Amino acid sequence: QTQLVESEGGLVQPGGSLRLSCAASGNINTFSAMYWYRQVPGEQREGVASITSGGSTNYADSVKGRFAISRDNARNTVYLQMNSLKLEDTAVYYCSAAVDGRHYWGKGTLVTVSS
Repeated sequence: QTQLVESEGGLVQPGGSLRLSCAASGNINTFSAMYWYRQVPGEQREGVASITSGGSTNYADSVKGRFAISRDNARNTVYLQMNSLKLEDTAVYYCSAAVDGRHYWGKGTLVTVSS
Protein backbone atom coordinates (compact mmCIF):
# COMPACT_ATOMS: atom_id res chain seq x y z
CA GLN A 1 0.00 0.00 0.00
CA THR A 2 1.32 3.39 -0.96
CA GLN A 3 2.02 5.79 1.88
CA LEU A 4 2.42 9.52 1.47
CA VAL A 5 3.98 11.79 4.06
CA GLU A 6 3.79 15.56 3.75
CA SER A 7 6.36 17.84 5.24
CA GLU A 8 5.39 20.14 8.05
CA GLY A 9 3.57 23.29 6.99
CA GLY A 10 3.75 26.38 9.06
CA LEU A 11 2.94 30.03 9.55
CA VAL A 12 3.89 32.37 6.74
CA GLN A 13 3.33 36.06 6.29
CA PRO A 14 1.36 37.31 3.29
CA GLY A 15 3.66 37.58 0.32
CA GLY A 16 5.96 34.93 1.71
CA SER A 17 6.97 31.55 0.35
CA LEU A 18 6.87 27.99 1.54
CA ARG A 19 7.78 24.68 -0.03
CA LEU A 20 5.89 21.53 0.84
CA SER A 21 7.20 18.09 0.09
CA CYS A 22 5.48 14.73 -0.17
CA ALA A 23 7.52 11.59 0.22
CA ALA A 24 6.04 8.41 -1.24
CA SER A 25 6.75 4.88 -0.10
CA GLY A 26 6.73 3.57 -3.65
CA ASN A 27 8.38 4.35 -6.94
CA ILE A 28 6.61 7.48 -8.17
CA ASN A 29 7.71 6.69 -11.71
CA THR A 30 4.95 4.08 -11.68
CA PHE A 31 2.30 6.49 -10.41
CA SER A 32 -0.12 7.85 -13.00
CA ALA A 33 -0.11 11.26 -11.38
CA MET A 34 0.45 13.06 -8.13
CA TYR A 35 -1.60 15.88 -6.75
CA TRP A 36 -1.80 18.57 -4.13
CA TYR A 37 -5.18 19.41 -2.70
CA ARG A 38 -6.20 21.80 0.05
CA GLN A 39 -9.14 22.14 2.36
CA VAL A 40 -10.44 24.90 4.55
CA PRO A 41 -12.56 23.71 7.48
CA GLY A 42 -16.20 23.67 6.46
CA GLU A 43 -15.40 23.77 2.78
CA GLN A 44 -14.84 21.17 0.09
CA ARG A 45 -11.39 19.89 -0.69
CA GLU A 46 -10.08 21.53 -3.84
CA GLY A 47 -7.40 20.53 -6.28
CA VAL A 48 -4.41 22.83 -6.29
CA ALA A 49 -1.90 21.24 -8.65
CA SER A 50 -1.11 18.00 -10.40
CA ILE A 51 1.80 16.41 -12.21
CA THR A 52 1.63 13.34 -14.40
CA SER A 53 4.20 10.61 -14.81
CA GLY A 54 5.22 12.37 -18.00
CA GLY A 55 5.77 15.64 -16.20
CA SER A 56 2.70 17.53 -17.41
CA THR A 57 1.40 19.95 -14.83
CA ASN A 58 -1.91 21.59 -14.15
CA TYR A 59 -2.95 24.26 -11.66
CA ALA A 60 -6.06 25.72 -10.16
CA ASP A 61 -6.72 29.22 -11.47
CA SER A 62 -6.36 30.60 -7.96
CA VAL A 63 -2.70 29.55 -7.74
CA LYS A 64 -1.48 29.86 -11.33
CA GLY A 65 1.69 31.87 -11.54
CA ARG A 66 2.31 31.58 -7.80
CA PHE A 67 2.58 27.84 -7.09
CA ALA A 68 4.74 25.26 -8.83
CA ILE A 69 4.56 21.48 -8.55
CA SER A 70 7.62 19.39 -9.30
CA ARG A 71 8.87 15.88 -8.74
CA ASP A 72 12.17 14.24 -7.89
CA ASN A 73 11.88 10.69 -9.14
CA ALA A 74 15.14 9.62 -7.50
CA ARG A 75 13.81 10.68 -4.10
CA ASN A 76 10.21 9.57 -4.76
CA THR A 77 9.15 13.01 -3.68
CA VAL A 78 6.82 15.65 -5.05
CA TYR A 79 7.08 19.30 -4.10
CA LEU A 80 4.76 22.27 -4.04
CA GLN A 81 6.56 25.58 -4.13
CA MET A 82 4.20 28.30 -2.95
CA ASN A 83 5.13 31.92 -3.57
CA SER A 84 3.33 35.21 -3.05
CA LEU A 85 1.14 33.56 -0.47
CA LYS A 86 -2.20 35.14 0.32
CA LEU A 87 -4.45 34.96 3.35
CA GLU A 88 -6.84 32.80 1.35
CA ASP A 89 -4.16 30.17 0.82
CA THR A 90 -4.57 29.17 4.45
CA ALA A 91 -5.69 25.55 4.49
CA VAL A 92 -4.71 22.00 5.21
CA TYR A 93 -2.72 20.77 2.23
CA TYR A 94 -2.91 17.13 1.18
CA CYS A 95 -0.72 15.10 -1.12
CA SER A 96 -2.39 12.45 -3.24
CA ALA A 97 -1.24 9.83 -5.70
CA ALA A 98 -3.05 7.89 -8.41
CA VAL A 99 -1.68 4.36 -8.42
CA ASP A 100 -3.18 1.47 -10.38
CA GLY A 101 -6.62 3.07 -10.40
CA ARG A 102 -6.63 3.95 -6.72
CA HIS A 103 -6.06 7.23 -4.96
CA TYR A 104 -3.90 7.41 -1.89
CA TRP A 105 -3.76 10.34 0.50
CA GLY A 106 -1.38 11.81 2.99
CA LYS A 107 -2.58 13.01 6.38
CA GLY A 108 -2.30 16.66 5.45
CA THR A 109 -0.29 19.57 6.71
CA LEU A 110 -1.53 22.95 7.87
CA VAL A 111 -0.37 26.10 6.13
CA THR A 112 -1.40 29.35 7.77
CA VAL A 113 -0.88 32.65 6.03
CA SER A 114 -1.20 35.47 8.50
CA SER A 115 0.45 38.70 9.50
